[in-house]
Amino acid sequence: MHISAKVDYAVRAAIELAVRQSTDGPLITAERLAEAQSIPRPFLATILQELRRAGLVESKRGVDGGHRLAKPADTIAVADVIRAVDGPLAAVSGRAPEETAYDGSSAPLREVWIAVRSSLRSVLEQVTLAELAANDLPDFVGRLVAEPGAWNRR
Repeated sequence: MHISAKVDYAVRAAIELAVRQSTDGPLITAERLAEAQSIPRPFLATILQELRRAGLVESKRGVDGGHRLAKPADTIAVADVIRAVDGPLAAVSGRAPEETAYDGSSAPLREVWIAVRSSLRSVLEQVTLAELAANDLPDFVGRLVAEPGAWNRR
């Protein structure tokens, strides 16, 4: 799986908003958010707009303006943030895996792509922004990162 800078920035921004939701109050300016997570401001503006369109973030303009999560952090999964800025978790040449069709010896490949999507979902739909903000990840994440070879690049 390739995690783009946009996805990385979006998830980090959403985590920061989750932290603010539970500690410093709900609103944070884009400038402070960019600074807190070392995200380029122009890039962050685009990301916040996409998160707003997806209903994950609310914005208020003006002197007392800023951004906040549109719903509780424990109801927003990492998968929700990724889909908001990058579309489906798994696509094959821009199509959903189940929409692919292969002939001959490649016919079983469709099931592999569907299994990949299922594996991504099993992690990304089960980890919430609240868990990340509290540094309290589900036990299954710890088990996965403890597997032999999990930290090895291949």
